[in-house]
Amino acid sequence: MKKLKNEKELLKKAIAEGMKYGEGRGVVEFEPTDSASEKIEYIYRLLVHDKIIQPVPQDQISQLTMKHKLAIWASKKK
Repeated sequence: MKKLKNEKELLKKAIAEGMKYGEGRGVVEFEPTDSASEKIEYIYRLLVHDKIIQPVPQDQISQLTMKHKLAIWASKKK
């Protein structure tokens, strides 16, 4: 897995866009007390469920791989 140049900024963008997407669909309401890792996991699973991103093989899922996939997704969004 090759690290992206500005992965931290892309991850922040992915979380913001993912929260907007999930709340726009009416499937989730994020609370201020939700941790970043909870948001990352929920957004990742939602995007995989909606077939927006490719899932990571089940045995390779970790917080790091989910962050990376979301950063890639954010880099492709305008």
